[in-house]
Amino acid sequence: MARYIATRIVYMAITLFIIASVTFFLMKLMPGTPLSSADRLSESQQQIVLEQYGLDKPVPLQYVDYMLGLVQGNLGISFQFDNREVTEILGNRIGPSLQLGIQALFIGSILGALLGLVAAIFHNGILDFGSTLLAVIGTSIPSFIFAGLLQYFLGVQWQLFPVATWGTFAHTIMPTIALLIFPMAICARFMRTEMLEVLNKDYITTARAKGVGWTAVIFKHGLRNALIPLITILGPLAVSLLTGTLVIEQIFAVPGIGEQFVTAVTTNDYPMIMGTTLFFSFLFVLIILIIDILYGIIDPRIRLDGGK
Repeated sequence: MARYIATRIVYMAITLFIIASVTFFLMKLMPGTPLSSADRLSESQQQIVLEQYGLDKPVPLQYVDYMLGLVQGNLGISFQFDNREVTEILGNRIGPSLQLGIQALFIGSILGALLGLVAAIFHNGILDFGSTLLAVIGTSIPSFIFAGLLQYFLGVQWQLFPVATWGTFAHTIMPTIALLIFPMAICARFMRTEMLEVLNKDYITTARAKGVGWTAVIFKHGLRNALIPLITILGPLAVSLLTGTLVIEQIFAVPGIGEQFVTAVTTNDYPMIMGTTLFFSFLFVLIILIIDILYGIIDPRIRLDGGK
């Protein structure tokens, strides 16, 4: 296990290096500069600023300087946000984004698993039809459409929750609902499919023949095996929720990383763009590693070290 984790960490470092390199050069292809909107600065003043941040150097030299700083844990200084360090900005903004993402993933995956389980147990029944319909709607309609509907009905018409901004737990409810619908629908579909397949296996028939109760068959024998594919998709879902907050945070005026990233792109804030991209990439590879480890915990037949 230790050797497997060490190997994966090396792969994670290589992956992040490739992502950082590709993102850096693609970012340089964006039109304009961080000073494009600085109309009040003269050409000489803009040149001084470019020299201060090293933007007057050739792109390959800028790349080397950035990668050397990245190795030392330095993500650079933001051009637009009061010349603050990117790590400081991300640290101040990560709270709201993580809260929304964790709430949406936790609640959405549990509700989705329950819906899929009910649909599989009552296959071809009304509950199965209702669960499938909900899953189709959840995967077909974008989260920002749900966000607008929630704001109109729950916020404006019924005044149950704050329409926007950030402050109390009540401000997190509507953004969380808008975000959890998609993972709930995906988990419901996967759980239904996997449970139907598992319940048709020979060992389920054997367990029933031995007199094992239906409840025990469902939760002890069926659910555990059906959870493995479900956990596989939780990694991409977790990252998609964090990146999905880019739009939701704009709609609900949430001061998170997503809102900050959108502002950084529109102002060509290179260090902020790089820092946010690397942050999301690191979360993705880390979650994938955690999921691979969870495989061996849920199913002892899976050996991450090749069975040694």
